[in-house]
Amino acid sequence: MIDLEKIDFKKQDGMIPVVVQDTETLEVLMLAYMNKEALELTISTNYAHYFSRSKQRLWKKGEESGHTQKVNEILLDCDNDTILLKVEQHGVACHTGRKSCFFTNIKTNEIISDVEVNPNSSYSVIDLLYHTILERKHSDSEKSYTSSLLNGKENNLLKKIVEEAGELTFALKDNNENEIIYESADVTYHILVALAKHNISPDRIKQELARRFGLSGIDEKNSRTNK
Repeated sequence: MIDLEKIDFKKQDGMIPVVVQDTETLEVLMLAYMNKEALELTISTNYAHYFSRSKQRLWKKGEESGHTQKVNEILLDCDNDTILLKVEQHGVACHTGRKSCFFTNIKTNEIISDVEVNPNSSYSVIDLLYHTILERKHSDSEKSYTSSLLNGKENNLLKKIVEEAGELTFALKDNNENEIIYESADVTYHILVALAKHNISPDRIKQELARRFGLSGIDEKNSRTNK
């Protein structure tokens, strides 16, 4: 049993980095973060739990995709501030459908491993789209519309959200079903781009919506105005 009191969670706002390694092949699968609660859950369940900095919550690896990590060994480094997990990976570790998150040669930009699992079958379209948008941050803005929004003036992005929301209201007024769906998709896309620009995961929107269940709209509104 690890003595949790010896682990230095204070260096990075209550979290420590976790290197995840395949028990058999020793391949490095991913890097994640744990707070004390995530580590305690990992120890008690023998399945990897992490703290997501983007989602701002605890999460079990594979909670959505089913690609869980059974923990075989937990090792602490010499500075007591980094964990090495040796795991039995069920499915793949990366949201792109690859076994490992480390698949791009930084010198040649070559992709060195193939997709093993179709990510469309494992993750929601919102999460996939959000991660795709994040990847576009480093694309050529002249070739990528998403990149131009992310790297351009924020007012241009904000105007697009207002513009698309306006087009949606007209589609609703006209009761045009196809246009309502099309414009709703446009609004959703541009909102996700705005969230990505501010590094806010859509999971946090889901958490906020979940928080409001059982709370009347009037009470929820008053809770904000009274802050």
